[in-house]
Amino acid sequence: MNENVVLTPERILEATEDVLRRFGLAKATVVDVARALDVSHGSVYRHFPSKASLREAVAKRWLERLNAPLAKIAEASGPAPARLERWLRTMFAIKHKKVSDDPEMFTTYLTLAREACKMVKAHKDGLVDQIAHILSDGVKQGTFQVTDAKTSARAIFDATSRFHHPAHAEEWRDPQLAARIDVLLALLLKGLEAPRKR
Repeated sequence: MNENVVLTPERILEATEDVLRRFGLAKATVVDVARALDVSHGSVYRHFPSKASLREAVAKRWLERLNAPLAKIAEASGPAPARLERWLRTMFAIKHKKVSDDPEMFTTYLTLAREACKMVKAHKDGLVDQIAHILSDGVKQGTFQVTDAKTSARAIFDATSRFHHPAHAEEWRDPQLAARIDVLLALLLKGLEAPRKR
């Protein structure tokens, strides 16, 4: 063991992801993480007081990675309809890529996220807030007609769940998925459109 290793929460989380990938959620232990870092398990516990807190931190990190590109789109300038479409397509693509690139790790993260349900609720609320921000911009730009941005944002999030909720991951293999997304987004954007002034 090398107790001279500079241990940071980030290094521990990276090692934890590697250990989870290697052993799976059921078999991975804090001792395995410590071994991967060549430190004692006590060193890991100095940063994360319990196995549960370490697992929660891994779930949080995963959700933050999903959120980062979406937040950039929500905060960008430009026409709100194009931003909303880009935001939704990006969210769908991120989730679909996670499933197709690393299905075992996706399942692991899904389990971790279920355990951290308060964190997941906060994550979903944050996504709805991003949609609401885009809708509010659209109202200011005169491109969207929305009376309550937050309620409309929640409706959009819920209406598109087939394309982003992990419970539907098996359906994402549908060869018609891209066409179905196109139809839904066209309908959604048309429904939000502000009437044109004559």
